[in-house]
Amino acid sequence: MKKLLKRVIIILVIIIGILVAGPFYVVNEGEQAVVVQLGRLVKVETGAGLKIKIPFIDEVVRYPKRIMAWDGEAQIMPTRERQFIFVDVTARWRISDPQKFYESIQTVDAAYSKLAEIIDSEVRTVVAENYLRESVRNTNMLLDSGPNNAALEGLGEGIDPGSIISSIQSEADYEPIIKGRRQLAEEILARSRRMVPEYGIELIDVVTRQIRYSNDLTKSVYDRMIKERNQIAQAIRSEGEARRARWLGRMENEKRSILSSAYEQAEMIRGTADATAARIYADAYNLDRGFFEFWRAVESYRTTMPKFNKTLTTDMDYFRYLYSPRQ
Repeated sequence: MKKLLKRVIIILVIIIGILVAGPFYVVNEGEQAVVVQLGRLVKVETGAGLKIKIPFIDEVVRYPKRIMAWDGEAQIMPTRERQFIFVDVTARWRISDPQKFYESIQTVDAAYSKLAEIIDSEVRTVVAENYLRESVRNTNMLLDSGPNNAALEGLGEGIDPGSIISSIQSEADYEPIIKGRRQLAEEILARSRRMVPEYGIELIDVVTRQIRYSNDLTKSVYDRMIKERNQIAQAIRSEGEARRARWLGRMENEKRSILSSAYEQAEMIRGTADATAARIYADAYNLDRGFFEFWRAVESYRTTMPKFNKTLTTDMDYFRYLYSPRQ
């Protein structure tokens, strides 16, 4: 009887010990787990729920299932023309194969270090293979020539900002952009993606967060920016001068047209008035020719006599109404 009681007690202790050790574990939403038995991976759990393990033997290692962010540090690196720039890159990634991840890296912290090693190396390689302009620009257009362009606001109606930018580019000696900053980021992503599958990692994207010039390069970049803005200003001034010349020419033509029309109307009015006056004079002359000649002579005397300083003779037909006794 005592032996049976001892056996029951031992069995109960074992059962309690097993229950205390925890034969069950829970995989939460957004998690995945691997079960390691004596250092050997035996099971991968990617679905959420209540799971069973062997107490004291199985070890459960949990990994996040969500998309995670990797933020690199700004690194100084040379471009193809040996210009040094600071490049700051960020990426998004997730654990796609927990088994490979555990066998190759094991911890998330180690994954961050591995990503830093891979991505920084590829960024350095891509930047070194391309010119500076490819890393900092996306297009050959100096400015966006759309209607919301603040740099070209207030130019007035009828002025096309795109034509101004095109004229600047045609006159300036700008190196063409072959790839551009966005395509370089895609190239970095493609090259990095080839390296990470063996670690059970999926790289979703790589984004160039910031590119900063080194102190030696800053002055030359500022000088180039000033040159570009001066060219834009000169192009806008040239466009304004051309429009001003066109408007002045149009105004001069309109002025001449108005003056010509006014002169034509004035001459017509003057001609009509002269004809009317001539007719009136003719009618008056025909009514009384003697009085008409006398009135004309008196009007002439009023005009000319005040201007005579002296008169040498009055024996002239012009003075007949002043000195002729018959008149």
